[in-house]
Formats: sequence, C-alpha cells, structure tokens
Amino acid sequence: MKMNTPNKLTVARMIATPIFMAIMLIEALPFRYLISLVLFAAASLTDMIDGKMARKYNLVTDFGKFLDPLADKMLTTSAYLGFMFVFRGTAYSWQMIAIVFIVLFREFMVSSLRLVTVSSGGKVVAANMWGKAKTVSQMTGIVFALFAYALIGDFSVGTAALKEIFDIIIIALFWLSAVLCVISGGIYLFACKDFIDPTK
Repeated sequence: MKMNTPNKLTVARMIATPIFMAIMLIEALPFRYLISLVLFAAASLTDMIDGKMARKYNLVTDFGKFLDPLADKMLTTSAYLGFMFVFRGTAYSWQMIAIVFIVLFREFMVSSLRLVTVSSGGKVVAANMWGKAKTVSQMTGIVFALFAYALIGDFSVGTAALKEIFDIIIIALFWLSAVLCVISGGIYLFACKDFIDPTK
C-alpha cells in the first residue's frame, strides 16, 4: 500500500534525526548550532504539518498514530542527548543527566505501553493533550537552546554572564518539559491500565 503524504513527512522527520544529532555533536563544524537549529525547526514543522494534513484530508492511519509520536520522541531525545554532551563538565551537567533520564524513562514506558495496547486489544492510543503539551514544551525549549548557543558558540555574541543566563533559562525550560513528561506519562499509564495484566 502506498504511503500517504503525512506519513512520508513523519518518516522524513525520523531520517532527519540522526543527521541533526551528528551535526550538533561535530565540534569542528562551523555554525553547527545554527545548522542544527534550522534542521530541528524544519523537522518540528513537519510534526505540525503532517497532523493537520492527516486530519483535514482524512488521512489518519494507525501507522501514522503509532509512528508520529515515535518520530517526535526520536527528534527531541536526540536533542536532549546532544545538550547532555554540551553541558558536560559544567555546573548543570547532573541536572541535564537527570532530565535525560526522566525523558528516556517516560518515552520507553509509553512506547512499551503502545505495543502492549496494540498486541492486547488492537488499539493504537493516540497522543493526549498532555503528551502534546510535553512535545510542544520540548521543541520550544530545544529551539531556544539551539538559538542561544548559535549566538554564543557560532557568533560569539555576549559575555560569560549572558551565557550563564541562557544556561539557567535552558535548564528551567528543560525541567518544565521533564515535569510534563512525568504528568503525561502518568496519565497515559492510567489510560492503559486495562491492558496491563502482570499474570500474562
């Protein structure tokens, strides 16, 4: 069966993820944060476009429901891992590690629950409001972080004091996303409780 356009955009976002992460981590690459920002922003836009297109033209599929949040997880998690590398050896290193742990734990749990619901009842559970809020907060925080580091790292704008301010804002935004991860993950777990049977 031919893949529809919204699903193609989702797959494109997944393909862009390792490219984005590689660019972000290559320290010798000129303007790596700026390039990463453009790539991440473009990939994030596909998330908005594919969902609207699927609903508007009645192209919603179980494949899309399952793949779209997975593509989001891949993109945002790769950015968090990238910033864990960026913040290594700084005063915020342990906080970034904690945030990444929370995010990964939540994403593995939700992905596992999705597999359980499909195998147990054939039900694909779409992202809820809290899950979407979590994704929006993650993408907003990551875009700001990449923009800030493009200014600081790529264009050498500002002072050490400005970098400290940017770092505080970035960590605060990432912690907000981590809190939304916990809330949305708990709600998802409760919604899927009927599919969880430890005896099977």
